[in-house]
Amino acid sequence: MMRLETLQQQILLMPEGQMMTKAFTIGLTTQDLKSHFANELRVPSDIIHITLNGQTVGGHQTLMGLGVQPHGTVQFEMSSLDPENYPIKPVKAQQECNMPDVITVRVQTALPSSPDVNTFQDVVVEIERATLKKPFLGGYRHKLTKIEYHHAAVQTIPRRRPDRGVEMFSRDTQTVKLKSQAQQCAISTSTQMTKIGCYVSNMKDKLITPVKYITADQFHNMRLKAAITIQTYVRRWQAQRLTAQLRLDKELRVACAEREERRKVQEKEDQIRSEYNRRMNPEKKADFALLYSALEKWRQEEVERINATLNGAERKAALCALLQEETGLIASIERHRIAAGERYQEKAVQAFLNKCAAPKTWRAFDGIMTQMDTPYSLRAKELRDLYNSINLQYLSQEERLDVLQTLKHTVKEHECKLTQQIVQLIDREADLLMRGVKDSNLEGLRKRISTLFLQYIKTPAFNPQAAKMLRVPQDPAELRKNVYLCRGCSKYLPCSEFTLTASARVVGVCRHCSELDNEARRREDISHYRTILRRLRKAEAECSPDTKITYLLQEQDLRYLVDVVWGAQSALSAWKDLYDLVLVRWDTLYEWSPWNCILLTKDEAAAHHKVENIEKAYGMPFIRNIKHKHTLARKYFSQIPVMAKYLHDTDSKTAVHDNLLVTKPFTAATK
Repeated sequence: MMRLETLQQQILLMPEGQMMTKAFTIGLTTQDLKSHFANELRVPSDIIHITLNGQTVGGHQTLMGLGVQPHGTVQFEMSSLDPENYPIKPVKAQQECNMPDVITVRVQTALPSSPDVNTFQDVVVEIERATLKKPFLGGYRHKLTKIEYHHAAVQTIPRRRPDRGVEMFSRDTQTVKLKSQAQQCAISTSTQMTKIGCYVSNMKDKLITPVKYITADQFHNMRLKAAITIQTYVRRWQAQRLTAQLRLDKELRVACAEREERRKVQEKEDQIRSEYNRRMNPEKKADFALLYSALEKWRQEEVERINATLNGAERKAALCALLQEETGLIASIERHRIAAGERYQEKAVQAFLNKCAAPKTWRAFDGIMTQMDTPYSLRAKELRDLYNSINLQYLSQEERLDVLQTLKHTVKEHECKLTQQIVQLIDREADLLMRGVKDSNLEGLRKRISTLFLQYIKTPAFNPQAAKMLRVPQDPAELRKNVYLCRGCSKYLPCSEFTLTASARVVGVCRHCSELDNEARRREDISHYRTILRRLRKAEAECSPDTKITYLLQEQDLRYLVDVVWGAQSALSAWKDLYDLVLVRWDTLYEWSPWNCILLTKDEAAAHHKVENIEKAYGMPFIRNIKHKHTLARKYFSQIPVMAKYLHDTDSKTAVHDNLLVTKPFTAATK
């Protein structure tokens, strides 16, 4: 065995002044030392400068050539030739092991019995670092002290096999080794029989008779028949389960179809009932438009019948009678309009008073709604209660006089012409009440008092809260903004009183004149088109919140699209009931537009939303027909300035990137 002589070498890092102790063999050169410390300090080896006792050490000198003795200690100084770019930094001590590479041990050389006992010798010991982690081999725990003791492992590094230069692979064989050996167990048996002096009972004995011998083929045939029997019953059970499931699915499908049919019938009945109620008890403008539309249809049918059956003087007499009957129906409709206007006026007055008297409301940071009454809202609430009191019916004479006295004191706070008229009317009614005049004769006077007091409430000088509710601005300068002349009634009205279509270029007649002209001449009902437009806007808002084109269209534009382009019928089934028709996207991946839509029924629209490939779902003749209608719609709406600009923007976006128009497609959940 070859023994290497080592020395303890101390390295002083300059200019940090850190001392490092390392053990090296005396046969190494200073160049080897530079390479070792260059790897450890992470600096180039040619930058390291080593000196011994102030003298530079050459790169090819060995430690033994420098006069270093084995197991000795020598101190070198190490510095950097380029301290700015490659400074020598202090080496951090290893956390896992604080033991130095070389230690000095003082050993007693003399025997204890010798007279010179205090003779010692310093021995340099090199510490070898463990390159392998010791495996855990278990241990035991003391039952009383609970201290754990671990078994030790051998510290010797396992011997490495010599490298033969050939890559070797080994694996365990997968062959199964079989071995056959006969075994015979030695079992002794005996039989006890009845004899003299021994009785054995035969109560539990069995009489065994020989049966027919079964061959192996017969046995296997029996097993096969039994397996077939089991399979037969199992397949029968599976077939019963399948048929029961199919029967249940059919029942559910039939029940769903029946519910859907009942829903459609109920929806149709609700529609008819709603339309009947609208005709019998009209309340809104759309209800009266429906009445005039029905009146016009009836008049045209009667005119056609008279022209087809009568001639000469009889025809003229029948037309005159028809005109008289039409005049009576118009008078009846107008009476209903007046009654509805009175009811609406009462509701509007109460809504106005409630809004004025409402307190200020806001939501706090914790989500609780906070209400605050202001002096103005309290004043409005007092006026509202007083207005409701003077309009009460069936009051006694003392109660009515009390209400009039309170009203008189309230309006006397402000001196003007309006309050003077109210006070005069109050004094007149009080005088008539004292004279015993009947209440039926005082209705006109009380109506005048109520109307003047309502005018008093609507005056911002007496009720500051009313200034926020008035439609006419108090500043005269505001009246000059957005005001246009109506060509029908020759009145200057705000822009909100005019109805503009997408194809309108100038401001025409106001909304009231348009409705009046419709009732006098055309008598058209556009409530169905309004319903289709409302459904379209709702569906597009759920699918694409940023859509704009649906809000550019008005009822008249949608009417042209439905009646002229699509013929007021479904593109698939030719269904003509406008209440059941909806406008949906033709290609669900692109935004809705007049040139990307199709008119279908509700059920057909639900099925169309599930179509993934239009070309496979529909035939080419049908697709060409739809494309032709899209071309007609594009040609008509491109003449409208607003639509033309929108069409230009969408075409430019499509040319840049076709996917910019892609939105969320319709699904069953979206519907």
